[in-house]
Amino acid sequence: MLKWLKRLAKIFAVLLLSLVFFLLLMFRSDIPAEEIELKYQTPESHFIEVDGINLHVRILGEGDPVVLLHGSFASLHTWENWQQALSPYFMTIAIDLPGHGLTGPDVQKRYSTKDYSQLVLLLMEKLGLEKFHLAGNSMGGGVALQVASTRPDKVLSLNLIDASGAPRPEPRTLDSTAAKPSSNSISWIFKAAANPIFSQLLLKCTPKFLFSMNLKQVYADESRITQNTLDRYFELMLREGNRRATIDRLTTPRDMSIDFDRLTMPTIIMWGENDRWIPLSQGYLLEKAISGSKLIVFPNTGHVPMEEIPTESVDAYLSFLGVEVRKDYLQAPNFVTYAD
Repeated sequence: MLKWLKRLAKIFAVLLLSLVFFLLLMFRSDIPAEEIELKYQTPESHFIEVDGINLHVRILGEGDPVVLLHGSFASLHTWENWQQALSPYFMTIAIDLPGHGLTGPDVQKRYSTKDYSQLVLLLMEKLGLEKFHLAGNSMGGGVALQVASTRPDKVLSLNLIDASGAPRPEPRTLDSTAAKPSSNSISWIFKAAANPIFSQLLLKCTPKFLFSMNLKQVYADESRITQNTLDRYFELMLREGNRRATIDRLTTPRDMSIDFDRLTMPTIIMWGENDRWIPLSQGYLLEKAISGSKLIVFPNTGHVPMEEIPTESVDAYLSFLGVEVRKDYLQAPNFVTYAD
């Protein structure tokens, strides 16, 4: 009996040492803000103080403003291709929301949907922009919905891309097959962040392969994931304070209140057919809830069409905004705007 206990003790010791060694390998220090800014800011980057937050904003182009809001775990870099395509016709304003990208954490931990929407409106006020087009992906789509519902007079048009915030489907008393959100559509990383033990590990031990797994869940076609994209997602998460902010954000009530009857502005809804985070059924619910809206579904595409199929998705958006995409670049584009 004693011999078996000694063997079990040795096995336990080996397992414990292996776990410690694994955690040491996975340990990642925060990257100082100054260091990460040198790598990821561009000549078009601006740091604008808004309500006590040093907001990182990238502005390209001139004309009617188009505000671009990224999703959870992402950054304004997700719009890079869109900004290049839109900027010949519009002033594009991409924002790193607090807890993301180069903006970093908010000391007051204001990470709810309403907090973000209020910040967007304050930024527009500071920039002197009375009205603007608004596009948002995933979490950013939910923020866009909140902005448009709160101040519909400010929003020229609305673009919801695989957005959160769809109304709950109406219950069906006679049909047990009524659409319900699939538990598979909720990424493992959201569940992990809600776990108090695992979330504390993620604050210091953030293995890169987990980000690779996450991106493979977000994209429908894994071959479209570049090493630069993976590096960017990973390194911006390691920006000092972003991991703590992420845990705080994911454990904060969403605090969202949308009046869909107020959404009378021209609205387009874009969705990846193979979205595993927010299923296409949510896009149909949004189309039904927003009068006059139009849903465009991209085949063989996942949760971030503006990254995975930037050309096709931005062409659809340009068309919605009144820009005819030219096949012959010697021909001037036809262009209209929703601006008053």
